[in-house]
Amino acid sequence: MAPSVANVLPSTSELKEKAELKLNKAYDTAQHAAYKYTNYLPVYDETTTFPPTEPFEFSDKGILADKAKPHLLGLNDPNVVVTKLTPRVGTEITGLQLSELTDEQKNELALLIAERGVVVFRGQNFKDIGVEKQKEFGQYFGRLHVHPVGAHVEGAIEFHNIYLGPDNLYRAQRRSEKLTTTGYHSDVSYEHQPPGITLLTLLAVPSTGGDTAWTSQVAAYERLSEPIKTLLEGLRAEHSGFPQAENARRDGKFVRREPVKSHHPVVRVHPVTGQKALFVNPGFTKKIIGLKAEESDAILQLLFKHISQSADVQVRVKWDDQTVSLWDNRVTAHTAISDYDVHNEEEGLRHGFRITTLAERPVGVNGLETVW
Repeated sequence: MAPSVANVLPSTSELKEKAELKLNKAYDTAQHAAYKYTNYLPVYDETTTFPPTEPFEFSDKGILADKAKPHLLGLNDPNVVVTKLTPRVGTEITGLQLSELTDEQKNELALLIAERGVVVFRGQNFKDIGVEKQKEFGQYFGRLHVHPVGAHVEGAIEFHNIYLGPDNLYRAQRRSEKLTTTGYHSDVSYEHQPPGITLLTLLAVPSTGGDTAWTSQVAAYERLSEPIKTLLEGLRAEHSGFPQAENARRDGKFVRREPVKSHHPVVRVHPVTGQKALFVNPGFTKKIIGLKAEESDAILQLLFKHISQSADVQVRVKWDDQTVSLWDNRVTAHTAISDYDVHNEEEGLRHGFRITTLAERPVGVNGLETVW
């Protein structure tokens, strides 16, 4: 039987909603006429707004995992290869498709990400399974975050668009006055319940360059002297989304959620592993609560330098267009490395999308909680 007209045509309310929605394309259509992933190119919804994120209950999937991870790491399949990228941070897996993982495997993956900071999957079909399945995969690990100011994928405002090409240099211009393009951060750490697991896949990669680096905040904490650890464990720091929103407005970008500040423990405890990790980052941490300005600045600069420069607790990952990386923002800081010539066609375009899940309200040592 042929479908009825009512089932084919959009309703009046749907047409009105589409007419009112203002999407600003952040790319040159002509330049991407032959691009396979045009439906993932960056757009800005300049209509939809969101209220502040309300508190919600969160249960980490890693709690459900068998600590031995037999369904993920004990398959006795010669095609599945698991490699530690460095002693303290980063594991690479080949021979397993994220799109085909069972719930048991996803639970064990959540635990592995918490333990190793970042897990890199090679040879993936994830970018070709469609928006709904991609979204469903992310939602398994937690509530999806909507970035307050960033570009996104059309029809999937939860997919934060990662794009740097000659037709959109915004990400590069923001750092053009600095000596380095790197900037370590934990994703949107200003949120009252900041992210747990983030997934990033690239659809197009430069022929060389465009790597991502991660620092283990667990190892960084462990390197500190005992007196400094004791001091930090009793402190909270302010993480602010206000500069990000103000910069976006200055640059003519739409702010879809008003900014917030949170006072997070400087040292947080992971709810599954129990590991202590530094929870400050140069991207969003502004000051330590209760200290004089000079004291706060001195301690934060010490920690930022430690996080950014301690190569012996870091891992640097080279991308290809079949790689998916997942990391735990509660125990890592990361940075993109924009070292390629975006104007050089031979070096190419760096384009992908990020799915970020929100997690628990941070808790530090002796139950020190986030406040706002």
